[in-house]
Amino acid sequence: MSNPPYTTPYSNAEAFNCPNCGAYAKQDWSNHWDKGSRHIPELTTALCSRCNNFSIWRYGTLLYPQTSPVEAPSDDLPTEVKRDYEEAAQIVRQSPRAAAALLRLAMQKLCVHLGGTGENLNKDIATLVKNGLPAKVQQMLDTVRVIGNHSVHAGVIELKDSPQTAEALFRLVNRVAKEMITDPKELEAIYGSLPKKDKEQISKRDGEDKKNI
Repeated sequence: MSNPPYTTPYSNAEAFNCPNCGAYAKQDWSNHWDKGSRHIPELTTALCSRCNNFSIWRYGTLLYPQTSPVEAPSDDLPTEVKRDYEEAAQIVRQSPRAAAALLRLAMQKLCVHLGGTGENLNKDIATLVKNGLPAKVQQMLDTVRVIGNHSVHAGVIELKDSPQTAEALFRLVNRVAKEMITDPKELEAIYGSLPKKDKEQISKRDGEDKKNI
């Protein structure tokens, strides 16, 4: 069964996946931080309604707990792809551009798993499209490819000013894994559990349909 959508924690958001317990939950915000008679500016806390634990923020940046702002990689990602994904997750706050470049590399490796050569990501996507790749998956692959390419060229896509864009790329990698690996695997397992007689009847039906085309 696939995981529910992940909502990245953001300053002053009403609800997100708690960085303490991981559950999607309402957050109650407060900025009453004082040390003696001195007010600490721009320091806020969010209280999770699920686990009742605090996260601490300053100037919109999560200070505590130290955690990745993105969802965990899909269990169905190949090991080498998952390794790049996790490395990108560790640095996305400090360098969204570097994270995007790593995710582009991860997507290139994922395309090899799906039938590409790994020599040229753009050509691999084109080949997969010719072989029946769904349009929505093509768009996910090209989004990660283009943003990953532009991340190394200043002034084209300013990921530093839009970290949410970099963080969204992680979701796209997981979405590709779900569409191309997880869902087919689950369907194959369910279909494989059908009685042999029924599957033979289906094969016979489909064979007759092809003869009538």
